[in-house]
Amino acid sequence: MLNTVYRLVAPRTFEPVVVSQDTTGKVVVRPTHLSICNADQRYYQGTRSKEVLDRKLPMALIHEGIGRVVSDDTGTFQPGDAVVMLPNAPVEEDAFIAENYLRSSRFCGSGFDGFMQEAMVLPPERVVGLPQDVNREVAAFTELVSVATHAISRFDAIAHGRRERIGVWGDGNMGFIVSLLLHLRYPEASIVVFGRNESKLHDFTFADETHLVGDVEGVALVDHAFECAGGEGSVAAIEQIIDLINPEGTVSLLGVSENNVPINTRMVLEKGLRLFGSSRSGREDFEATVQLYRDHPEVLDYLASLVCSVNEATQIADIAAAFESDIRKPMGKTVIRWNM
Repeated sequence: MLNTVYRLVAPRTFEPVVVSQDTTGKVVVRPTHLSICNADQRYYQGTRSKEVLDRKLPMALIHEGIGRVVSDDTGTFQPGDAVVMLPNAPVEEDAFIAENYLRSSRFCGSGFDGFMQEAMVLPPERVVGLPQDVNREVAAFTELVSVATHAISRFDAIAHGRRERIGVWGDGNMGFIVSLLLHLRYPEASIVVFGRNESKLHDFTFADETHLVGDVEGVALVDHAFECAGGEGSVAAIEQIIDLINPEGTVSLLGVSENNVPINTRMVLEKGLRLFGSSRSGREDFEATVQLYRDHPEVLDYLASLVCSVNEATQIADIAAAFESDIRKPMGKTVIRWNM
């Protein structure tokens, strides 16, 4: 099968290339809705190091997306089925290490072509069916939701059982999604959100408490914490978490920082804290997320508030326009209706 792939060849420069792909034993999916991630922006704007850009480009971006099945050589799906595409492609199995942590796994839009293609040719285990009536614009960033699902499942296995107050640091997309999923997973717990922007915190209507990070005097300690700030905000967030968490609490690190983050190990030791990191997700996390959509359809309504803009893409100029629009967004997700 001949397929057109839209690759970033240099910062802010996309070019199409036609490749031949074997569909034997594979599912052919036509992408319909894609979502831009901050990682995509770092490639698009050229803010990654020259060494990284030289090594990874040219490459098709985007690892968050859904589509409809065109054909399935395996008979697992029917033409027209709505599906979410899994960006992680493991090449081996390990009894102790999950697929998203294996160093050998390939990841779309990070060294390997992402979803900005006319069609995706995937093994059936890299495709998960969606409810046919799902909100496509929200489902476009199911991958991001699955990362939160993954982090919470790991927390559930690691943290001790006292979960009366769970703190979330970060008022961006990940903080919003993690807080929402914690609210559904632990309805008896108080979900306490800490952020920098009062206007953003107003959107966390499901949280039991919200606090500006600069005004925490008198705030009760939390039993466990999730760090979703990322970037330069990781330093202050982790420092405040260590101050405001009870002894033997668990800290889930989700924020990505380009620079090393100093940590007050003296207080980590004194309080006996557990710190663990979570990154990406696997098939089980996608399946759990889609089941969440089915069991709690209201979650899609909450997530819809994160859709900042929806952009049609019918030509290469539209792709660049969507990325430029994403740079200027105050918060939320930029979704592309993919008609390339």
